[in-house]
Amino acid sequence: MIEIPSSLAELTDGFSWEPITIGHSEAMTFLLKGQHGNQYLKVQSVHAVERLYVEKEKLEWLEGKLPVPRVLFYGTDEINEYLLMSEIKGVNAADPSHRDSLPAMLKSIGAGLKTIHRVRIDNCPFIQSLDVKMKEAKNRVEQDLVDEEDFDEVRIGRKASELFEELVSKRPLREELVFTHGDYCMPNIIVENQRVSGFIDWGRAGVADKYQDIALAIRSISSNFGKEFVPFFLAGYEIKDVDESKVDYYQLMDEFF
Repeated sequence: MIEIPSSLAELTDGFSWEPITIGHSEAMTFLLKGQHGNQYLKVQSVHAVERLYVEKEKLEWLEGKLPVPRVLFYGTDEINEYLLMSEIKGVNAADPSHRDSLPAMLKSIGAGLKTIHRVRIDNCPFIQSLDVKMKEAKNRVEQDLVDEEDFDEVRIGRKASELFEELVSKRPLREELVFTHGDYCMPNIIVENQRVSGFIDWGRAGVADKYQDIALAIRSISSNFGKEFVPFFLAGYEIKDVDESKVDYYQLMDEFF
C-alpha cells in the first residue's frame, strides 16, 4: 500500500489492492477489488516522461465514443500523479486462457481496431502525426530517454541515434490519418467470451496513420501467439494488402516510446 491523497483514500476505502505487473508503463498499476465492483489505479511520478493527465484527458474525450474506462478520480501531489478508473469486464488479450479460441478472438480484435479507426477526427484535439512523433523521438534521443536494452530483437545492439537516422530516411511519403489507440497491443485489449469488451491504456492515442496500430498489433500477436495467427486479425480488420514497409516503419518508431 502506498501513501495517497486523502480525497483518493476516501474513494478507495474498503478495497483490497493487487499490483499489476504486465506491461511496460512508467506507472505503477493496482487492481482495487471491492464488494460492489473493481477499480484500477495508476500511480506515476510527476517527473515521468509521459503524464497520466494526458491519458485522463483522452479517456474523458472518448467517453461515449468507445468502450473505455471511466475516470473516477485524477489528482497530484508533490511526488505522484494518481488516476483512478472503472474496470472493463474481461481478461486482457495476452492471457494464455485465450489459446483455445484464438481465431475468433483475433478477428474480434481486428474488428475492434476498425471501430477505433472510425472515430471522427475532425474535432480531435490529440495529434500524433509523424511530424509530432518524430519531434518527440528526436527529443528522447537527445535527452537519453530511449531504452536501448528494450529494443526488439532485430535491433538489439544498435544505438538510438542510429535508429533515428533510419527513421528519418525511411519516413513514408503519405499518412492515412485516422484516430489511433497508439499502443494497440494484446495487454491493452480486454476480451470477454472471445469478443472485445473494451480498450485500456490510452496515453498515446490521437490522430495518426492507421499503421501505427496495425504494426504494433502484428508485433504483439506474433510475440504472444505466433506469426501464423496474424491473418485472423487482418481478416477482422478487413485488410488484404498489408503495407509491409509501413509495418516495419511503425515498429521502428515504437522503439523510441
